[in-house]
Amino acid sequence: MNKTTKTPSITDALIPIVLLIVMLSMSVYLYGDNSSYGGNQIALILAAGVGAIIGIKNGFTWKEIEKGIVQGVSMGMGAIMILLAVGALIGTWIMSGTVPAMIYYGLNILSPSIFYFAACIICAVSAISIGSSWTVAGTLGVALMGIAAGLGLSPEITAGAVISGAYFGDKMSPLSDTTNLAPAVAGTDLFTHIQHMIWTTGPSLIIALILFLIIGMTGSASGEAGGFAIIQDTIQSTFKISVFSFIPLLVVFALAMKKMPAFPTVLIGALLGGLFAVVLQPNIVSAFVGRPDLSGGLTMISGVWTALHSGFVLNSGVEVVDDLLSRGGMVSMLNTIWLVMCALTFGAVIETIGALNRVVESLLTFAKSTGSLIVTTIATCIGINIITADQYIAIVLPGRMYRTEFARRNLAPKNLSRTLEDAGTITSPLIPWNTCGAYMSASLGVATFAYLPFCFFNLANPIVALVYGLLNVKIEKLEPESV
Repeated sequence: MNKTTKTPSITDALIPIVLLIVMLSMSVYLYGDNSSYGGNQIALILAAGVGAIIGIKNGFTWKEIEKGIVQGVSMGMGAIMILLAVGALIGTWIMSGTVPAMIYYGLNILSPSIFYFAACIICAVSAISIGSSWTVAGTLGVALMGIAAGLGLSPEITAGAVISGAYFGDKMSPLSDTTNLAPAVAGTDLFTHIQHMIWTTGPSLIIALILFLIIGMTGSASGEAGGFAIIQDTIQSTFKISVFSFIPLLVVFALAMKKMPAFPTVLIGALLGGLFAVVLQPNIVSAFVGRPDLSGGLTMISGVWTALHSGFVLNSGVEVVDDLLSRGGMVSMLNTIWLVMCALTFGAVIETIGALNRVVESLLTFAKSTGSLIVTTIATCIGINIITADQYIAIVLPGRMYRTEFARRNLAPKNLSRTLEDAGTITSPLIPWNTCGAYMSASLGVATFAYLPFCFFNLANPIVALVYGLLNVKIEKLEPESV
């Protein structure tokens, strides 16, 4: 930063943010669920351009802004690599029979009336055990979406149940990166943080489970009359359904529990899927490649290679099954990556020119009471999730900015760490251009705004936290230091 730069005025800081909100709203109005296929990206880039102009007006050079953009986008490279790996995993896991087997057995076990309720619990328990909402959504979530299709259930509600359970488990797991990050930023320890979260997270999950149970008990399923039997029969006649098909899933969960980073874990799972496709489904691979001129070995290599980069395509003759099991590949994630990179670019520009800090500082002037400080922290986390498109920034930045203020008001740091998770972690999958929202939409095949109303846990948690703050419930004071 050169010496002539100045802090942006609140007007300067708000112009690109307000412009972004207006353009994103217009994009959704014009393109609906397809807004993330170009409309949102253009809005983000144009708003970033306006932010850059304001920064130059205030004394920043383009080199400084460009450096900020490079740093900001590089922060998302981990998420981008995971997205590519998940796309590859979906392709090979379908071809290997792993996803078809999960769908086949799931249709036998899960009743339509309790499906949403059960899906939420299954994902919650799985995410607690491995500490990753992304891994759960990209593996079990994909299978649960297929089971829902077979039962004639709503994909939007199913996605909401998957995300609700996955984020509850992720939030409460000591293996989760965000669950470790929040107390570290706030200045408390991990297990104190988890214990304190129970007060807001527990009621939020109960609310979600009750709603999913009510919807399941009172709703109807078009597949209940036997339509899903067609899916089962087609899967059974097309793939070799075997318990061995679950080995890639078990390996991925084992590696995740061993705290192996997400990218190599998912990539190993994708490669295992390719290996098991060759071993268990050679006829499927041959039919998929459709190259009688190739030798057997080259056919297998070509099939796995193609599934990794372009996904798997099934031609069973049953349209519903073909639509269900024709997906995946790294290519399927490229639009999502485009969205993430544009969002990170905008967030980087706004942070580099000082607009983000200026807005947050202004918010503090409204935080006179403990309740209003909690409300301000929640609003800041949600706002930064929207603006910067990254849940880690939505935890770290408010944590840094409000840590001193919480201490000055004699509030225990576990109150801050809990609030960071209640608003920063939980709302990230509800924003289409956020890395989490883009990932969930791409993995589950449902637009973010379509599943958003059914993410009951993610919607309830910030509200519960807000109520606790306003009513001063379970807001702990700093304990006096022992002499």
